[in-house]
Amino acid sequence: MSSNVTLIGNITRDPELRYTAGGQAIATFGIAVNRRWQNRQSQAWEESTSFFDVVCWGDLGTNVADSLGKGDRVIVSGRLEQRSWETQDGEKRSKIEVVADEVGPSVRWAVARPEKTDRRGGQGGQGGQGGGGPAPYSQQAYAGGGNQGGQAAYAPAGAPATGGFDSDEEPF
Repeated sequence: MSSNVTLIGNITRDPELRYTAGGQAIATFGIAVNRRWQNRQSQAWEESTSFFDVVCWGDLGTNVADSLGKGDRVIVSGRLEQRSWETQDGEKRSKIEVVADEVGPSVRWAVARPEKTDRRGGQGGQGGQGGGGPAPYSQQAYAGGGNQGGQAAYAPAGAPATGGFDSDEEPF
């Protein structure tokens, strides 16, 4: 079963770059996708907004964090993935996210000037490696396969990889 999606929308928060305990870069950000249609009965325009969390691994994550910010209109292509964890209080939580294979600026109402980066090899979604994550990150991101005491297995850039999340906060 395939769960590939392509979304076009605006970034709702600046990409946050973190690293797994093993040193793998991971960037996360939110995207708002607006849908507008005309009501057939009233002829009035109606609008709906959907919000998605996006995860970018490796070089893709680093590049996203370096080049995109809140308010930017982007095109995201990736797959849907459900992730589950347990809080310190024993509550089970889960969410569905988009694990990105490609992210780019939309040039419908803006101009973008691509700048190539040096390829470091082994990290990234280029060459058909699918977003840089060698395994579904729900398996890779946790040391020992489980969230121990609510601690995240990766930390913000420049911070130790010991977590720092509140017990009811999601680990990513």
